[in-house]
Amino acid sequence: MISSDIIWGIFFIFQTCIGFMGNSLLFTLYMYTCLIFPHKKKPVDMILAHLTLANALTLIFRGIPNIITSFGIRVEMGDTGCKTVLYIQRVTRSISLCTTALQSTFQAVTITPSSHKWAWLKYKIPAFIQPSLLFFWMINMAIYSVVLLRTVANRNITDDRLGYQIAYCKSSAHDGQIASIFLSTVFIRDLSFLSLMTCSSIYMVNILYRHHKAAQNVRSTIQSSRSPENKATHVILILVSCFVFFYWTNTFLTVYLVYTSKNKQQLEKFNNFFSSCYPTICSFFLIKNENRGIPGWRSGLAPAFGPGRDPGDPGSNPTSGSRCMEPASPSACVSASLSPCVTIINK
Repeated sequence: MISSDIIWGIFFIFQTCIGFMGNSLLFTLYMYTCLIFPHKKKPVDMILAHLTLANALTLIFRGIPNIITSFGIRVEMGDTGCKTVLYIQRVTRSISLCTTALQSTFQAVTITPSSHKWAWLKYKIPAFIQPSLLFFWMINMAIYSVVLLRTVANRNITDDRLGYQIAYCKSSAHDGQIASIFLSTVFIRDLSFLSLMTCSSIYMVNILYRHHKAAQNVRSTIQSSRSPENKATHVILILVSCFVFFYWTNTFLTVYLVYTSKNKQQLEKFNNFFSSCYPTICSFFLIKNENRGIPGWRSGLAPAFGPGRDPGDPGSNPTSGSRCMEPASPSACVSASLSPCVTIINK
C-alpha cells in the first residue's frame, strides 16, 4: 500500500510543476511584451510580472523541499541553504499579497467613472506602480530578516520542540518582546493590505451594480440577469473570498505549527500544499483571460489552457483589448469580465 508521504509527494510534484510552468509562462509573456512589443505594454503589466515572479518562486521554494521530504530523500542543506529557502518563502508569499492589493486598487481606479471626483487618479496612479513595488520588496525583506537569525539546519528530524520546520530546516519560536513585535508587524501589514483589497473590491462591486441599474433602462428586455456586470460582480466576490480564505487559513495554521510541540508532520504537509494552491490557481485565470495580440501566444501555448481571441483580429470583441482586461489576483482575475462594461462606464 502506498504511504501517505508518497501520495503527498505526488501532489506536490503536480502542483509545483503545473503552477511554476503557468507562472513562468506568464512572466515571460509580460517581459516579452515590454521588451519586444512596447506598444502593447500596459501599466498593469509590471504588477503582473511581479505577481507571477513571486508566485513562481513561492511554488519552487515551497514545493521542492516538500517533495524531498515526502520521498524520504536526505539532503544536507546547511544553515545557509535553510535560511535562504525559508526567507524566500516568506518574502514571496508577502509580495503576492501586496501586489494583489495593488492590482485590486489599480483596477478600482481604472473603472471609476470619468465624472467621479477621484477620476483624476486614473492619470496619476501609473506613476506610483514601480515605486510601490520597490517599497513592497524592501519592507517585506526587512520584516523577515528575523528569519535569517532564527533558522538553522534541523539535523534531528524527530525534534518536536517549538518552532516551524520545513524539510530539514527549523525556525525556532521567537522569545518574548521580539515575538510580539514581529507578529504585530506581520498582522498589521496583512490586515492593511487585505482591507485595501477588500475595500477596492467592494467599490468595484458598487460601481458595477450602479451601472447595471442604470443600464437596465436602455437594455433590451431580453437581456438576462447574467449580464457582464452581474457576472463580474459575482466573480469579484468569489475570488476575493477565496484569496482571503486561503491567506488567513494558511496564516493561522503557520502560527499554530510554530507554537505547538505536538506531532505535526501531516498538518505541515497539508499547510504547505494549501498555501501553494492560490499561486497555482491564479495562473490559470491569468492564462485563460490573457488575449492581447502577441504573435505566437494564442496560436502556440495558450490553447492548452483555454480558448481566446486576439483583440487585433477583425472578429474580436472591440472592448476586449481595453485596459480593464488583464486579471492578476482575486479581484483582478475578473478583468476580462469587466472589459465589456468599462468603456460604457467611463463615458
